[in-house]
Amino acid sequence: MTISVRLSDEDIELIKNYAKINNLSVSDLIRNAVLEKIEDEYDLESYKKAKKEYNKNPQTYTMEEVKKELGL
Repeated sequence: MTISVRLSDEDIELIKNYAKINNLSVSDLIRNAVLEKIEDEYDLESYKKAKKEYNKNPQTYTMEEVKKELGL
């Protein structure tokens, strides 16, 4: 699949130089950046959900308590 993006000449030059410095193709750089952005947003949503659940029941366990509970 091919995706087109409109960029200024200045942005193109910056992206090309950054990719070259990091020994990446422009395609790999852009692909990695987009996927990382998606992952970051997913992680943030997961954190918010976990924090909300923790706030409802802020009980924590020590490592020893977890080991005992799991029979380790």
